[in-house]
Amino acid sequence: MSILRPFLSRVIRQGRLTVVAPDGTQEVFGEPAPGFPEVVIRFASRRGMRRIILDPRLGAAEAFMDGDMRIVEGDIMELVALIRMNTPWDRGAKLKDKTWLGRRTDWLKTRIGSINRQRQSRANVKHHYDIGNDLYRLFLDADMQYSCAYWPRPDMTLEEAQEAKKAHIAAKLALAPGQRILDIGCGWGGMAITLAKLEKVEVLGITLSEEQLALARQRAEAAGVADRVTFELIDYRDLAAREPGRFDRIVSVGMFEHVGAANFDTFFRAAANLMTADGVMLLHTIGRFGKPGATDAFTRKYIFPGGYIPALSETLAASEKSRLIATDIETLRLHYALTLRQWYVRTLAHEEEIAQMMGDRFFRMWTFYLAGATAAFESGGMGNYQIQFARSRHALPLTRDYIGEAEARYAG
Repeated sequence: MSILRPFLSRVIRQGRLTVVAPDGTQEVFGEPAPGFPEVVIRFASRRGMRRIILDPRLGAAEAFMDGDMRIVEGDIMELVALIRMNTPWDRGAKLKDKTWLGRRTDWLKTRIGSINRQRQSRANVKHHYDIGNDLYRLFLDADMQYSCAYWPRPDMTLEEAQEAKKAHIAAKLALAPGQRILDIGCGWGGMAITLAKLEKVEVLGITLSEEQLALARQRAEAAGVADRVTFELIDYRDLAAREPGRFDRIVSVGMFEHVGAANFDTFFRAAANLMTADGVMLLHTIGRFGKPGATDAFTRKYIFPGGYIPALSETLAASEKSRLIATDIETLRLHYALTLRQWYVRTLAHEEEIAQMMGDRFFRMWTFYLAGATAAFESGGMGNYQIQFARSRHALPLTRDYIGEAEARYAG
């Protein structure tokens, strides 16, 4: 009997997973079921199997990255999906891969690791975003939007869905000519440049990534909006101290996940201080359904050190302390899953280039990251929230009609 049998026999009920041991013996788990993948994996050594027993998530990732576990039929997306589909969050199922002590340890490591003082924040950003713009060009859309797209139609291209996302967000900002806008965590500048093209506004984008900053400035020049769009390498906390009350609008897309739970209060206090009295903010963030939790060991170690996905309750509780009014909340349930699947397909299409650029182990790590994230949004407890905040109850129209009207204008 395989040392993996006690774990896999509990998890895999629908779909089929065939495990080939180093000596060639096979064990089959689960039964074929419509919509569930069928995957065959082979272990090169018993060490790879032991790694999974000791820590199923991190162990499986590292066994796959190091070549101890190879997928003979199917791919890593199907393997991770098979496990997640058998433990869907919506039905209260849990992947019981940790004891109470293990879960508590993960919680503590997440909280300590995401304290994110300013020097650590810069180091964490460098770990993920300064590994080279060329990598991101290979799997992102043409505008390099590295966040959840918006899919009003399932047959859209990734480029179309990202354009729709920007129009959706711009509409919620209630833009008007002459406004001063702050983009916190501006990435490669796509959102800031788009806002300046949609309306005659001035935009400041801030980032902690030197690679992103350089490219964002080049792109603003190329787009002909450098007179109204500027970018700066600065922490949002320093900017709040330097320029209180300057901005009519704030947008932040995919940055709040890097703030860390210990800094939620600080983030919203800074945002409130940066806004004018009738200012409006649109926060687009990954969020967890249900109660607060912890960041898994693989993500902490390899992908987003210092990151933490907040529950909606944590986000709103922190914003309330700065007297920000949550004027609109939208939950994007499956939009990121659709986005991630597009990134995964593009990543596979550029395997040779990425492996040459970053190495085979990195390529396998990246595909595991994208597969795990996709499964979390399809069957796990992850989604996206767009939360609109205002400092004054009079800052926005009384109904949401203005959002649809502006979105149609911007998307058209």
